[in-house]
Amino acid sequence: MGMAAGPEKVLPLPGEVFLVGGQVAFAMVPEVAAGAGGRQWVWYAPTLPNLPGLEERWMFRRFLEAGVAVVGIDVGESYGSPEGRALFSALYAELRERRGFAARGVLLGRSRGGLMGLSWAAENAGKVSGFAGIYPVCNVASYPGVERACGAYHLSAEAFRAQLREHNPVDRLGALARGGVPLFAIHGDSDEVVPLGANSQLVKDRYEGLGGKMELVVPAGQGHNMWPGFFECEALVEFVVRRARAGGEG
Repeated sequence: MGMAAGPEKVLPLPGEVFLVGGQVAFAMVPEVAAGAGGRQWVWYAPTLPNLPGLEERWMFRRFLEAGVAVVGIDVGESYGSPEGRALFSALYAELRERRGFAARGVLLGRSRGGLMGLSWAAENAGKVSGFAGIYPVCNVASYPGVERACGAYHLSAEAFRAQLREHNPVDRLGALARGGVPLFAIHGDSDEVVPLGANSQLVKDRYEGLGGKMELVVPAGQGHNMWPGFFECEALVEFVVRRARAGGEG
């Protein structure tokens, strides 16, 4: 009998594909040696069969050139649910215990990946040196909505609505603010799928009200689209690299 084939995934740049908790995960690791504090990293979400995509290739290459690894795990359409967060924790353990990664890194969420990353970051503030988003979902009530998201939480819409504040990232920013974790987002002012005002702008307003710091770039006239400026954003790359390096110090 031949050896069983490993998990398969097409990545925008060369990397390793492996399983964590039965789910497909990946790591693109730069050639430079890790520092004393461990391998610097940025965690991309959502990882789905078609994501990350070729549009992420430019920024991923920039991260790798700066010595920052890119990782992710496919948690399905989990909408920030406890099951999805548990799989994030499983990948974090893999990175720390088996792969020599730094204790803190950056979460990078594109669209609904923001919901995944920010939900995990909210209850793991000590493991996060920054969060960055590309038109990130930060508010379950805004997208996908309570009725669509409740199934991922194994709750009725009514029960989920009653518990929403316990899970919704916009309501769970306190630990990140107290930990001094900076946030960044680029989000168009014409986004009708993930509206700016109910997501990135609401996070910025609340976060700064809690004493936290958030940089928000708002491209005029841009919606929830594939405009190259979202994926080739110098300010985002600089933020991620700076915060990944901060997380890898030690």
